[in-house]
Amino acid sequence: MGVNAEPGTTGKLLDVRDLRVNYGNIEALHGISLDVAPGEIVALLGANGAGKTTTLRTLSGLLRPRAGTIAFGGQAIVGLPSHRIVALGIGHVPEGRRIFGGLTVEENLRLGGYLLRRDAAALEQGIAQAYETFSRLRERKDQLAGTLSGGEQQMLAIARALMLEPKLVLLDEPSMGLAPKLVRAIFEVIARISHAGTAVLLVEQNARQALRIANRAYVLEGGRVALAGAARELAVDNRVRATYLGGSAVQGGPPDAA
Repeated sequence: MGVNAEPGTTGKLLDVRDLRVNYGNIEALHGISLDVAPGEIVALLGANGAGKTTTLRTLSGLLRPRAGTIAFGGQAIVGLPSHRIVALGIGHVPEGRRIFGGLTVEENLRLGGYLLRRDAAALEQGIAQAYETFSRLRERKDQLAGTLSGGEQQMLAIARALMLEPKLVLLDEPSMGLAPKLVRAIFEVIARISHAGTAVLLVEQNARQALRIANRAYVLEGGRVALAGAARELAVDNRVRATYLGGSAVQGGPPDAA
C-alpha cells in the first residue's frame, strides 16, 4: 500500500511524530506519526507484527523509543515512567487483559485506582462508576477475577483502566477470543467511553467492527503508516477491503480478523 497524506486534527490530545522503536538491533517502528483528538476513537489496524502493540507499549512508557517525540496534552512524555504517564491521564488495557486472577473483581478495581489511595471518596466514586458502566461486574464484585468468563475479564480490564478517569485509553485487541455477542457488548462500551469524553486509541483484529465505531484510522505495515484517513473512507478503500475486510465493505460481508 502506498502512503497517504496523514489527516491532521486540531486540538490534539496525543501527538506522535517520527517514532522509532527497536527490539535489540531490530527496528520495529520506522518513524510512525499519528495523533488523537480529545474524545475521538482512532483505530490502529494492521497484520500481526505490523507494530500495533509496540506502539501502545511505547505510548504507555513500557518501551522507550530510539527516536521521535510523544506529546500528551502538550507535554512531552518520552522517558517518563509508566506510573507518571498513567497519572497524566493515559490508561492502557493490554492484550490478554492481564487482570489479577487471584484477587476479587473489586480488589482489581482498587488496584486500578491505586493513585487515589489517599482520596477515599474519589476511589469509592470510581468503583461505583465502574459498576454503573459494567453492571455484570457489580454482580460479581466478590468473585475471583480468574473465574470470570473471557468477556467479563475484558470488562474488568477496561473498568480497571478507567478508574483514574483517563483522558485517553489505549485498548489492545479487546475483542480477541470473545463470542460475537460479547464482542458487540465490548464495542458498545467503547463507544460509550468515547461519548463520555474519553479518547480511545484502539488496536483491533476485527477491522470491520473497529471501522464502524472509529472516527479515524491508521493502517500499519511493517512498522510504518501505510494508510491513514477517516474510518468511513478507509472502510470502502479497496486496499483495506481486500486485505482486512475479506473483500467486502464494512456494511456487508463476513467478519474478518486484522
